[in-house]
Amino acid sequence: MKIVLLFTGRTSGKYLEEGISDYSQRISRMTAFEIVTVQGIKSTPGMTPDEVKRREGVQILKQLSGEDYVVLLDERGEQSGSVAFAAEIEKMMMKPVKRIVFLTGGAWGVSEEVYRRADKKISLSSMTFSHQVVRLLFAEQLYRALTIIKGIPYHHG
Repeated sequence: MKIVLLFTGRTSGKYLEEGISDYSQRISRMTAFEIVTVQGIKSTPGMTPDEVKRREGVQILKQLSGEDYVVLLDERGEQSGSVAFAAEIEKMMMKPVKRIVFLTGGAWGVSEEVYRRADKKISLSSMTFSHQVVRLLFAEQLYRALTIIKGIPYHHG
């Protein structure tokens, strides 16, 4: 089984890139792991946020297979603490799927089609973060969850 983080759009900001890369390397030492980036759609005059989401959604859905377990990072999703999230990841890893795909949309979110395709929706916080900062926060939480599952001292909660 592989865990995939699917992001929409480039990550800008060296500190974000470095942090995501650091956690990506740490995660890869514990499980099969990949980051997939879908090109964001540049909004043109007259293009609505819904049109941007629809076009990005088409690209996102092309990256998914029917065998994937898809978890959408969404502000309306379920919230949990780190230990409960680790338990949830452990359950996901028992599913008969080839990949667990965690995905975030672009600046405007995701299309209705992507929202419906998600098997689960989770929220990192009731606070709002930029879609780029969520990438780093989620990578850290995924790493934390894996250390909890494997009994590696990192989490002190």
